[in-house]
Amino acid sequence: MTHQTTLIYNPTAGPWDMARPLKRLSSYLARSGWQIELVQTEQQGDAAAHAREAARRGADCVLIAGGDGTINEAVNGLCETPTMLGIVPVGTGNILAHQLHMPILSSVMIKEVGDALLKSRVQRVDVGVTNGRRFLCWAGLGLDAEITAQMEPRPRHLKHFRTLPYIITGFTVASEYRGVRTRFVIEDRTFRTRTLLAVATNIQLYASFFQIAPQARMDDGLLDIFVFRGMGFAYALRALVQSLLGRHLNDPHVMHALAGRMEVQTATPVAVHLDGDPFGSTPASFSLQPLSLRLLVPPNAPKSLFNRPPEDL
Repeated sequence: MTHQTTLIYNPTAGPWDMARPLKRLSSYLARSGWQIELVQTEQQGDAAAHAREAARRGADCVLIAGGDGTINEAVNGLCETPTMLGIVPVGTGNILAHQLHMPILSSVMIKEVGDALLKSRVQRVDVGVTNGRRFLCWAGLGLDAEITAQMEPRPRHLKHFRTLPYIITGFTVASEYRGVRTRFVIEDRTFRTRTLLAVATNIQLYASFFQIAPQARMDDGLLDIFVFRGMGFAYALRALVQSLLGRHLNDPHVMHALAGRMEVQTATPVAVHLDGDPFGSTPASFSLQPLSLRLLVPPNAPKSLFNRPPEDL
């Protein structure tokens, strides 16, 4: 089957220049009938604009060669269109790729990535919205967002160290972070607490290490919301250890809720992130657009991520 496909490449994503592997991947897909147009981003916002234009022209598929932030831009261009979104992971974190078990592109992984795309299925998935911008994986506020605000955008030389700069910055920020008095309205329930961080997630994985929401589904019309309560470094370290061990769901300092909407106000503004990129500060609203994106999912992606059957490619 022929697929009119726009491949959007963010050359600043990841530690290495991936232009040559992407050209080889395009040739590999072309031999199976995919018609590939390769476009490159030059500045923030280009991926959203290119994706939106591809959908307007009737493209069957938009492939994103970048990291989670570039994917986020494409989601904002493709949501509520019939054009499929596929990922070609070349970023630093590649959390969505890890969640979907999508191989990471390199010069020796052309066939593996190409075959994963060719054998993919299509799943309609929910898309989150925070303060008017969409997200596919998660939105967060508080400690993790403050770390992100200090780290992003990173120069390329730091990306060679992968997650190490995040870990170092995380301990530095956490040692000084005292949490913030917060008012939450989740659906119709209101409560107040001192918050280290809050996460609204659409997937099971958070960062590279945490299976934060093992029961999360990308198509259930609900966000898995986690509020980590407390103040100071000791509470932050406890939250880290409990999450690493998978015990956070039983921690009395962690609140978990399933909801389609949340409103957050804080005593002082704190940072907000969407899909790992900084996005302003509180107050913030979180909601969902159910089943508003057609996502290409590789064949070995966890079936536990979805309730609904796949569509034909």
